[in-house]
Amino acid sequence: MKVIKLSYRRMEIDDIDTVMQVETKVYTYPWTERIFKDCIRVGYDCWLALDDDYIVAHAVISVAAGESHILNISVAENYQGHGIGKQFIEFLVDIARNKKASMILLEVRQSNMAAISCYHATGFNEIGCRKDYYPAENGREDALLFAREIG
Repeated sequence: MKVIKLSYRRMEIDDIDTVMQVETKVYTYPWTERIFKDCIRVGYDCWLALDDDYIVAHAVISVAAGESHILNISVAENYQGHGIGKQFIEFLVDIARNKKASMILLEVRQSNMAAISCYHATGFNEIGCRKDYYPAENGREDALLFAREIG
């Protein structure tokens, strides 16, 4: 497997068209442009992972009161399975740690085995379940709640 050395930069409004191309390909129920714009507007940490200048992943985290929450993380389909998610998560953990967070949380669809494997590999532990959290084809799907201490 080729190791890809990522660079990172903050997401800007002008990036949202490209972000939406990734988002709509990897999620059945993607975030909207408006959600991303609102996240940037209110000051969440919105980041891009780049291979050269090509956006290969994006993420949104919030950090407050000693806790951080990964609200969205997406890796472009053709970059999945190459360690991009793991590298990006470690970058996000460093952002949260530098802002004095001691814990980082996230939710994941219980059916998203690739993401669950990535979260386990990056030190997250399952701590709970949010019933009927996500929209799904046949109603709703539970979310697994994961946490990692980063203090």
